[in-house]
Amino acid sequence: MLCKHHLFLASWLGLLPSLAFATTLTIPGSTTVQKRILEPAKASIEAQTGITVNVLGVGSGKGFKELVEGKVPVSIASSSLSALLKKYKLPDDGTYREHVIIQDEIVPIVHPANPVTSLTHQQLADLNTGKIRNWKEVGGEDRPVVVITSHAGSATRAMFQKVVMHKTPYAEKARTVRSTRQEVDLVAKFKGGIGAVSKSFAEMKKGKVKVVETDAITRPLCFITKGEPTANVAKLVTFLQTPEAQQHFK
Repeated sequence: MLCKHHLFLASWLGLLPSLAFATTLTIPGSTTVQKRILEPAKASIEAQTGITVNVLGVGSGKGFKELVEGKVPVSIASSSLSALLKKYKLPDDGTYREHVIIQDEIVPIVHPANPVTSLTHQQLADLNTGKIRNWKEVGGEDRPVVVITSHAGSATRAMFQKVVMHKTPYAEKARTVRSTRQEVDLVAKFKGGIGAVSKSFAEMKKGKVKVVETDAITRPLCFITKGEPTANVAKLVTFLQTPEAQQHFK
């Protein structure tokens, strides 16, 4: 018969294979992918793949830059690969690969007390560029518009600016924030505030801000690799594309 010491040793040794194959992946990029996909699915990822993900939420652009510089094997983005290649003036020759996990929708948000319920893309553009400076011009109260937007490297900002604003600059007095959470917090603070965030994030903060109806603004949430993904990145991407993983997404 085995003594307790031998049983403990046998149990500990039985963990060695899993410990030996445990892997940590450091992935920089989109805070939207971080908050919507990787953080909610963290436990499931570790249980099913043996991979621990360390996310650096620095924005899609900065994350892709680290991939280009060879610092990481993969980055995460909430914009298309073609947009990032164009931003960094790289050829679309197949060197970089896009692995789409899901499609995401961007929505405009306002303070819950704002009576405006819907806006056209043109109205949204005019509000964000400063052409419209008071909410009464679009059926709201007599209140100054406070434009709030993500930092210049944000894929959410880039997508909204491209699709809705046709690449025109934001209002000179627009308030720039470093994260989606800060954007929601500021819109919730100012009754004249307006921002644009991932629909799922806005739904998570339901009651704190209000979503304004408009025509759909969609973009891919994806992983980007240089060439074929490494074995661990491929394992992670394959798992995240399954219904089992996606039930955890926000």
